[in-house]
Amino acid sequence: MGVPESVRAALGGRYVIERQLGRGGMGIVYLAHDLRHDRPVALKLVRPGLAAHSDAERFQREIRLAARLQHPHILTVLDSGSVGTNEDGVEQLWFTMPFVDGESLYDRVNRERQLPLDVALRITTEAARALEHAHQNGVVHRDVKPENILLTRDGTTLVGDFGLARALHADDRLTRSGTAIGSPLYMSPEQTNDGEVDGRTDQYSLAAVLYEMLTGEPPFVGRSLEAIVAKRLTDPTPSARRLQDTVPEHIDGAIRKAMAPAPADRFATLTEFVQALHASQGSATPAPALAATPPAEPARRDPRLRSPL
Repeated sequence: MGVPESVRAALGGRYVIERQLGRGGMGIVYLAHDLRHDRPVALKLVRPGLAAHSDAERFQREIRLAARLQHPHILTVLDSGSVGTNEDGVEQLWFTMPFVDGESLYDRVNRERQLPLDVALRITTEAARALEHAHQNGVVHRDVKPENILLTRDGTTLVGDFGLARALHADDRLTRSGTAIGSPLYMSPEQTNDGEVDGRTDQYSLAAVLYEMLTGEPPFVGRSLEAIVAKRLTDPTPSARRLQDTVPEHIDGAIRKAMAPAPADRFATLTEFVQALHASQGSATPAPALAATPPAEPARRDPRLRSPL
């Protein structure tokens, strides 16, 4: 599907849209050229059906909040706005992020099924650094999943789409269509039962992502959102060792604690979660601190990622 002429016209003085990169449940992602700064960007046009549950002012306010998160492991928001209303009078919202050389974690897990332990722990640690930075600045991601974790070609992990769920839905737990915010495969129990959400929600989701990296499948699966939610609320937190017995016991235990049904039973922070992952039994080697000096920001060129929208 081509780029709507109304979108090209509305953004023509700022961006030249070159081609579609992908589409998902939240919208369409395009490769565009930022004319003002002479650089390629990923431009995401939010699906009108979702934008109907928001308003442009709140959307741009929340996106501006996310844009203030400057961290080497965060794929930051560069710009946002509206291209006007569609034929139904719904605001057509968009935002841009850097164009990065790499692929999504979704693509890598889809290709390799199970990742080596050291690789999975590195990805988890770097993603945790990004999320901890966001939490310290009052931002909860609420949609941590493999599609929103980008792996650059030089081996750096970037977490994207900060603030998008909140920008589109504010404090609502469900959209008007009855769809829960976040991905059913990774969302925490409190996201599906109208509970309060804080940084421990992201901890749960990141632990679920690590579980999949190590075993090749998400911790809870089912034919529908309802079936997955039912398993999450009634079944015990699964052990990664039941599918992959080479997963060390202390890592399996850390994942299960981070995925405890009640937030109070999880680690207090992502820092504690990462420390537990790296604190092998009987080892005096300290875990890498999330506050440690992060690596230099990677070159941003060409992301080959599945659309996180």
